[in-house]
Amino acid sequence: MLRHGVSIRRGHPRFCWEQALERTSGVPSLGLPWMVLSLALMLVLLDPMVLWAPARAHPLPAQDHPARFDGIVPQLRDAFGWRNLTCPVCKGLFTAINFGLKKEPNVARVGSVAIKLCKMLNIAPPAVCQSAVQLFEDDMVEVWTRSVLSPSEACGLLLGSTCGHWDIFSSWNISLPAVPKPPPKPPSPPAPGAPVSRVLFLTDLHWDHDYLEGTDPNCADPLCCRRGSGLPPTSQPGAGYWGEYSKCDLPLRTLESLLSGLGPAGPFDMVYWTGDIPAHDVWQQSRQDQLRALTTITDLVRKFLGPVPVYPAVGNHESTPVNGFPPPFIEGNHSSRWLYEAMAKAWEPWLPAEALHTLRIGGFYALSPRPGLRLISLNMNFCSRENFWLLINSTDPAGQLQWLVGELQAAEDRGEKVHIIGHIPPGHCLKSWSWNYYRIVARYENTLAGQFFGHTHVDEFEVFYDEETLSRPLAIAFLAPSATTYISLNPGYRVYQIDGNYTGSSHVVLDHETYILNLTQANAPGATPHWQLLYRARETYGLPNALPAAWHDLVYRMRDDMRLFQTFWFLYHKGHPPSEPCGAPCRLATLCAQLSARADSPALCRHLVPNGSLPGVQTLWPRPLFC
Repeated sequence: MLRHGVSIRRGHPRFCWEQALERTSGVPSLGLPWMVLSLALMLVLLDPMVLWAPARAHPLPAQDHPARFDGIVPQLRDAFGWRNLTCPVCKGLFTAINFGLKKEPNVARVGSVAIKLCKMLNIAPPAVCQSAVQLFEDDMVEVWTRSVLSPSEACGLLLGSTCGHWDIFSSWNISLPAVPKPPPKPPSPPAPGAPVSRVLFLTDLHWDHDYLEGTDPNCADPLCCRRGSGLPPTSQPGAGYWGEYSKCDLPLRTLESLLSGLGPAGPFDMVYWTGDIPAHDVWQQSRQDQLRALTTITDLVRKFLGPVPVYPAVGNHESTPVNGFPPPFIEGNHSSRWLYEAMAKAWEPWLPAEALHTLRIGGFYALSPRPGLRLISLNMNFCSRENFWLLINSTDPAGQLQWLVGELQAAEDRGEKVHIIGHIPPGHCLKSWSWNYYRIVARYENTLAGQFFGHTHVDEFEVFYDEETLSRPLAIAFLAPSATTYISLNPGYRVYQIDGNYTGSSHVVLDHETYILNLTQANAPGATPHWQLLYRARETYGLPNALPAAWHDLVYRMRDDMRLFQTFWFLYHKGHPPSEPCGAPCRLATLCAQLSARADSPALCRHLVPNGSLPGVQTLWPRPLFC
């Protein structure tokens, strides 16, 4: 899923909140702060621009939640006159609200006002407002009735730190074993003629069941090129047969073309598949829709890849509502058991019993695909800024990071190497989760041979450094581009060349290749789709190898070599870059993203600025929306 910022229309007239309530809903005035706050939090935490105002892919994710509230809360406070609310009255109000919602949550009332505000603020087309709020309201109220916000926290959010402290995402640390860290030992280059494995990497397929050729690719809805999008203006072309350069996902035929045309890129030893199967029609999805996407695409992958083992990871779009992944302690109809059970059933031919067990519990697993290599598939939704269930407790959800430490320590003890796959990259996670993961990577740098993620839809990477100096590159996470066109991209996939299956293999990435379908060519009259090699990393960038130091050096070479950076910018967008040039601030922000495997850590980019001063780098934060 692409990351986007949040904007609220400026210039909205100021109302006393009691009057605003009477004008919009007619319900008792006590409910408005709760309802407006619920909507505001839903808009921010769920990143609603993904729902209804998609923009071009951008190089850097937004800051952590408290910083993101800085922009939206004052505007809502102005709009509804909350500055007139005193601290004692505020705390009394929210104490009453908490008590009332625990006693008898009124989902319909919350939803009704949220819909009216969504329409009034012109956040989305009316039908999208209606569907989205109705889809999210049950889960949102369930979260809030579990005392997510104390009265002090709610009033600190609304009225400032003098009234209370907003501390839901407080810092926390996982425990590392007392076993001393072995001295760093970079992998040795494989001997000439040593076996090399080819690993197919698929991510962000985003199949749109309702894709329809000829429809409007620039409709008002969050997702276009589909039934209901209408026809384009007579002067504009409609959606292409194989896909479209717009806010559109893919028809099934394009995914079939991708999988049936893999021959020249293979053969493959295994497949890493990091999720996001359904389309971006997130305002109207049902569990039945999500399960149809899961089984349809799983069957398609199995059909075309046959006996090749496939190892999946859970994306943020697999659930509905989107991004909603409760920790395992949430039971009943709100739990994710419906999804994990379906995944276990669909993926049972690929995964052993031990992996299926933890998949059913928390959506993550570990297995041994070959001697000397351990594969760990993480559920990165437990680090997601948009997973509103983490408002209840964001401290190592499902105990996944502590479980990861145990797996890595066991692999170290056995002398194994480890690959990690996941959907959301660690640099895009909640700060405490991201910093803990960074510390784990640093501790097990000798054991970790590869990290593979998707989610951003573009072609990039994240470098990890030693925590003492933040200067020695010790690991790299590869972020592969999406299969989907969303937004304005060519369809694509990645192939990794890995040190192969032999005794003493390092299992590190030796090189990677990216393949695309050029939509301009494919959609031409009479043409047939041709998936082509876009580039090979080492050859294109002049890398001596694909180890962390080489990627670190590439960032600084791109800082000083505009032509090299423009090559990266072209490939970053899978051969279809935006028409707007990427100027100096854009270039610095893009390069900073490649160094930022730790969320909200501007010190990682301090050397990118000519004088090396940290204040200069801090101008890149909060991370820009797009270039």
